[in-house]
Amino acid sequence: MPSIDFSLLTPRERLDLADDLLGSLSEADVPLSAESKAEIDRRNATFAETRAHAVPWAEVRARLRSGTP
Repeated sequence: MPSIDFSLLTPRERLDLADDLLGSLSEADVPLSAESKAEIDRRNATFAETRAHAVPWAEVRARLRSGTP
């Protein structure tokens, strides 16, 4: 695989590329350790209690792209 010089991309272009790469993966593409799976299950179990504090990914991504905290 050829090496790619990512420093030629702007930070925004690198973030967009990372987002595109992560978005291209399915759950089956990302194996989880037993510990990671247990942590996800724990967080999912408490999500109903903490749902009011949840922020949709689209909003988080928009904030990151705009530089808004």
